[in-house]
Amino acid sequence: MSTSLLEDIRARTLAVWAENGLLEEPIAVRARTLSVEEALGNPEGDDFPLQKGKERLMEAEFRGARGQAFTDRFGDFTGTLGDVARMPLANNFRRAVFIAACNATLRSLGLCDRTIHCRDSGPGECAGLLRDHLLERFPGARITQVGYQPKIVQALAGSFDLRVLDLDPDNVGQPRHGVRIDGPNTAREALGRADLLLVTGSTLANDSLGDFLLGKPVILYGTTIAGPAALMGWERFCARSE
Repeated sequence: MSTSLLEDIRARTLAVWAENGLLEEPIAVRARTLSVEEALGNPEGDDFPLQKGKERLMEAEFRGARGQAFTDRFGDFTGTLGDVARMPLANNFRRAVFIAACNATLRSLGLCDRTIHCRDSGPGECAGLLRDHLLERFPGARITQVGYQPKIVQALAGSFDLRVLDLDPDNVGQPRHGVRIDGPNTAREALGRADLLLVTGSTLANDSLGDFLLGKPVILYGTTIAGPAALMGWERFCARSE
């Protein structure tokens, strides 16, 4: 299910590239691994996945526009959009290269925005705005958050019946900001009881996003999903990104 979703996004992206005459042009797309300081500045906390060294932001640049993707398998890539178009999306690194390229190119064409991760106080400000947004639209909702983003958990914990799913074994089973973090073994129950799913866009990079599109209201968050969300018409919240 997830793979077919990713291939749909790839097909739509390649159609945009072809329509704009980009596939045959020798345009370099570079993805680089950002340091924590480059990516986040000082976010007033020390438990972001980036800070713990378990995820990095890959960044692609295309005609002066930048696009990013979170991944746990990172490195550098240099090539053309044609190279990216032909690349099998067989692992998290390749998927991150494709997604970052999608975000950068769609940003350059004016088809998406907010493709650069917020810094410094941005994550905390975004989380507060998200809480207010959800209180207005989904008062009293049972929310399951997919992906541990500490500022969001902290902001939502006091206002909603919140569950959080994460894959990091250092988080699973532990209390974070008053919320116990669930792992894969309890995912079905945590998803089943939710009125709303709040899902990190990095699930696209690890090819699991389709597992959370269950017919319930879904709000995606983060920069990774910027271009794909625009292509697919998905709701996304990312209030302080650039």
